[in-house]
Amino acid sequence: MIQATNIVKSFGDLEVLRGVDLTVDAGEIVSIVGASGAGKTTLLQIIGTLDLPDEGTISIDGMSTSGMSRSDLSAFRNKHLGFVFQFHRLLPEFNALENVMMPAWIAGTSDAKGRLRATQLLQELGMGHRMEHNPSELSGGEQQRVAVARALMNGPRVLLADEPSGNLDSENAALLHDLFFDLRERLGQTIVIVTHNEQLAQRADRVLRMEDGQFV
Repeated sequence: MIQATNIVKSFGDLEVLRGVDLTVDAGEIVSIVGASGAGKTTLLQIIGTLDLPDEGTISIDGMSTSGMSRSDLSAFRNKHLGFVFQFHRLLPEFNALENVMMPAWIAGTSDAKGRLRATQLLQELGMGHRMEHNPSELSGGEQQRVAVARALMNGPRVLLADEPSGNLDSENAALLHDLFFDLRERLGQTIVIVTHNEQLAQRADRVLRMEDGQFV
């Protein structure tokens, strides 16, 4: 599902990624751990086409992202990739349902179809009774569930999570972790998780540790 080959990335004189290779199978959950500054988030952003490597290639589900224009990369992300961040990044002026519908609106999906899909996702994630609430009216755990629903809106092939439970208490973190594995069981979802949470990391099919821009 994911093939990253010889990924190199520098910021000025700082070499952040030094020839990283990564292969992730369909339906696999992989966790990436390591100290801050090891290159984990940079690698995740490059896999997610949010940033470009200085060298190397990325392929998602057999589709190479090399040479794509900025607009093509945006369309590719919208269709094939879902993102969950440490901070939910929900739009405060929209309710939960509308936040989940955002990727569908961007993709040009009809309002009726998008609303139906978003409603189903929120119900499946236990948020059906909170759809009309704005983010400020939701708990941290509820906000992150809305963010997961938004990430799944367009049926992405890959879900990328960057410290997804880093801003949650232990109870809500455990519920979110369970949710990721439930998604894999029900949907066959491929998931890559960058985390400092060792409990979450050890539940994954594979744990990859980064040091100084390389896997060790």
